[in-house]
Amino acid sequence: MKATGVVRRIDDLGRVVIPKEIRKTLRIKEGDPLEIFTDKEGEVILKKYSPIGELTEFATGYAETLAKTTGHIACITDKDTVIAVSGGPKKEFLEQDISEELERVMDDKERYTSKDNNDLAIPITKNENKERRYNSQVVYPIISDGDVIGSVILLSKDNNTKMTEIEQKVAQSAASFLGSQMEI
Repeated sequence: MKATGVVRRIDDLGRVVIPKEIRKTLRIKEGDPLEIFTDKEGEVILKKYSPIGELTEFATGYAETLAKTTGHIACITDKDTVIAVSGGPKKEFLEQDISEELERVMDDKERYTSKDNNDLAIPITKNENKERRYNSQVVYPIISDGDVIGSVILLSKDNNTKMTEIEQKVAQSAASFLGSQMEI
């Protein structure tokens, strides 16, 4: 565990303020759920909660089905990281933090499609250096109970591939299905 040197007191309602710098570094926003753990030494550990993270095994199988069905790279993310990949290099995506651009698309609850090779594809992970890696992509947010909890992404590196309405509908169906699984 890493010491921050920050000490906070608990108020009369049992609340503790997490410093702004730590919230920014860990990408914790107002309203984000936190999971609370304790250990035998009396430590209290707060961890950002990912509802779709509970479906990681299921999401992996779903990504494999999407990749086989569409012939594209399929990624499924929660709000912070890529939790499932199929049809492409796992090392490049799996468990990588998502980019700020992808986070903005999700926060806006918008879908993103680059249909032509001259459209700019948004970076998926933080470690992409603004270099163009994909020729086409579809991004659909996963929404559960009105909140964005992740995204479904289809990518292609092939110069001749263009994302059509079919890929958009497949990504939309996958996002809707995964969102509905969280509401059950």
